[in-house]
Amino acid sequence: MLNDKQKKFVETAYKEFGTDTISRKQVVEIETKYNLTGNSWLVNNSDYKVGRGLYKLPVDGEVNSTPAPVVKQNLPKNQVAQEHVTLQSTASTADNLVPVKESTFVSFGNYKDIKNIIKSKIFYPTFITGLSGNGKTLNIIQSCAELKRELVRVNVTVETDEDDLLGGFRLVDGATVWHDGPVIDAMKRGAVLLLDEIDLASNKIMCLQPILEGNGVFLKKIGKFVEPSVGFNIVATANTKGKGSDDGRFIGTNILNEAFLERFPVTFEQEYPSIKIETKILNNVMDMFSLKDEKFCENLVKWADVIRKTFYDGGVDEIIATRRLVHIINAYAIFKNKLKAVQVCVNRFDDDTKNSFLDLYSKVDAGVNIEDLNPGDTNDDEVIMEDEVDQ
Repeated sequence: MLNDKQKKFVETAYKEFGTDTISRKQVVEIETKYNLTGNSWLVNNSDYKVGRGLYKLPVDGEVNSTPAPVVKQNLPKNQVAQEHVTLQSTASTADNLVPVKESTFVSFGNYKDIKNIIKSKIFYPTFITGLSGNGKTLNIIQSCAELKRELVRVNVTVETDEDDLLGGFRLVDGATVWHDGPVIDAMKRGAVLLLDEIDLASNKIMCLQPILEGNGVFLKKIGKFVEPSVGFNIVATANTKGKGSDDGRFIGTNILNEAFLERFPVTFEQEYPSIKIETKILNNVMDMFSLKDEKFCENLVKWADVIRKTFYDGGVDEIIATRRLVHIINAYAIFKNKLKAVQVCVNRFDDDTKNSFLDLYSKVDAGVNIEDLNPGDTNDDEVIMEDEVDQ
């Protein structure tokens, strides 16, 4: 016997199509149009199947005791094809994966070495580690941009697995289609594969072992062996060295398998840029907004440098990254207020840290007054109203 939901589906199908035999496509149409989902009881039951992709609707809630004759439906060829489960392989649809050059970029640190590795087209897996926001990823992207090399970037998480990396089956218009993953795509193109935040990965990343050895990989799901094209290389970035985060600053990072880490012959330790380079970066960002305030940029870099030295000495638990200095310039372009730009960009820290950072900046930049900040101000009208109340 059918339950109420199943009976509702049958009644709706009779009214919609005026026949007791429907196709798989018509089942989907009913489900979509009337939100009557969950009809595997019909399409997966041989008692109802009367032909390829055709099903006999039950009468009075009972299973049909005798099969009905096959009803030939004159469906367009493309619709008929959707009734079959086929295996296809899709190629990448992207024409060009070469990154765009950034006008604000300034090379520093390991940039030259990374560029030489990529330029050589020698397979040489490279591991880059360093604190957050110090240009690890940007150096790789801009190296590829300068060399006009294609780049495939994968942002790794603890959920990243073989299906995400190498590829898997997807259902497209009723057909089972194989989609190459980003790793396979990069191998076929001879592109640079960027594994960003690799230390967030679980042991599922071990599917890359043969690829990290410079060999091809056998895609067991489709029985196909893929060899890397000339120029293919792998660069991984991480905030740790794959040994986890002892101080808890980078929560979620994992201890990576030693055999996996051994596949990277070289490791670069990325530091923050020098005062001179960092000042140039901020001035470039200023130029992008048609602004010019070299003194502001100098003060920001000086302020960040003091905080970093204090951090390395164990005096504070937080640090100002180059990325956050760029955020401050962006905020300044919006609010046109130096101290407010600094404030909104350090609000992410706890109150004690935030206040100490703001106080330090007011000492570095003699042109600002910490007392000018009014917490909670959202517009000029509110400031005027508060002044009137004070009077």
